[in-house]
Amino acid sequence: MKLSNYFLPIIKEIPSDAKIKSHQLMIRTGMIRQSTSGIYSWLPLGFKILKKIENIVRDEQNKAGAIEMLMPTIQSAEIWKESGRYDSYGQEMLKINDRQKRELLYGPTNEELITQIFRDNIKSYKSLPLLLYHIQWKFRDEIRPRFGIMRCREFLMKDTYSFDLNEKNAEISYYKMMLSYLKTFERFNLKAIPVKADTGPIGGNLSHEFIILADTGESEIFTDSEIFNFETKLLEYNDVSLKKLSSHFSKFYSSTSDLHDVNKFQKQVPKKNQIIKKGVEVGHIFYFGQKYSKSLNAIVNTRESKSVNVYMGSYGIGVSRLVGAIIEANYNNNFMKWPKSVTPFQAVIINLGKDNDTVTIKANNLYQKLIHNKFDVILDDTDANPSSKFKNFELIGIPFQIIVGSKHHDDEFEFKELGKDSKIVNLDSLISILKEEYSNC
Repeated sequence: MKLSNYFLPIIKEIPSDAKIKSHQLMIRTGMIRQSTSGIYSWLPLGFKILKKIENIVRDEQNKAGAIEMLMPTIQSAEIWKESGRYDSYGQEMLKINDRQKRELLYGPTNEELITQIFRDNIKSYKSLPLLLYHIQWKFRDEIRPRFGIMRCREFLMKDTYSFDLNEKNAEISYYKMMLSYLKTFERFNLKAIPVKADTGPIGGNLSHEFIILADTGESEIFTDSEIFNFETKLLEYNDVSLKKLSSHFSKFYSSTSDLHDVNKFQKQVPKKNQIIKKGVEVGHIFYFGQKYSKSLNAIVNTRESKSVNVYMGSYGIGVSRLVGAIIEANYNNNFMKWPKSVTPFQAVIINLGKDNDTVTIKANNLYQKLIHNKFDVILDDTDANPSSKFKNFELIGIPFQIIVGSKHHDDEFEFKELGKDSKIVNLDSLISILKEEYSNC
């Protein structure tokens, strides 16, 4: 992509209404623009990052054995009345009527709808366990939307729902999703801490939030630093690995402020290990047993020909919120560096030439060769001054810069990784470096 053909409306000044780092950066770099309170348009740069995050979330769900589907944004009020949540969910639910006066709602979550789908189609234990998920836009009418996409009204979310025959199997599904989440966040270079949390309007008796430590976070967490000493990459989705996972996270204190026990925290966690920090919630998992299967009559026949209500859980990841969380974890003092897994472009070519001089021809030739080698790069071919070009792309945070000027030979380029010193490389070395850097992304 050439910058002269791209839609990238950069703003030099920090917007006065943007209070946190992610909101500031996303506005300044032209990732989003507000449509109305708490609702945003995703412009090309932001949308590209959003889709990369979505695809990684999808990939890890598929690896965990979940099956993708898609449910609508608009739901019937009737199934919510069946579950008993239509009146109790609260004012965050946007209720509407169609022209036939039928009561509808813009879905804030999908427990009722997925249970109805299961109820109408699954009758035998032979179909269990079952994990279904979708990635869809949701709407919650926040009383005070703020912090850009971190606390907005319309957002993109991944929901998984588990169906099991008994509590023992349901717990396996729960920890299978916990492992999947940890693997997912690792791919974004994020260390997410599972902390015990309130179940809220979803219900149930087992719940964990996944928190990224960040000074601008709204959640306060209390945990033991030893909880970080755990390797998830090599764990498999089997009973042995899941028991190891469960054992590790159950032996360390970790809690949100809602469930925090001061005395237990002081007694259980050595002073040197105590972590009391703010963080950003990026995921939430729940086990709620038969809460929805009973109210919505989701029944299967067992091997012994008995009828039982299935045991369920739900597991959410804020896909659009992850964009903000990654920024909060990486953006500091006007400097941003995207993880290689989600960077909008793998490298930027900064052309320091003018018009059709030899430097510009060299930059264009390099651009074509990198495109030919399947690299996703952007060429700054604008007539902006060099200082502006460097400032803009350090702000945007593409990890690698290739600077094409007049000081070097025809087959030499200045290659720079953000935050490190630059070096002079030839074309073959440049291609080899980029291939190696992105080999595992």
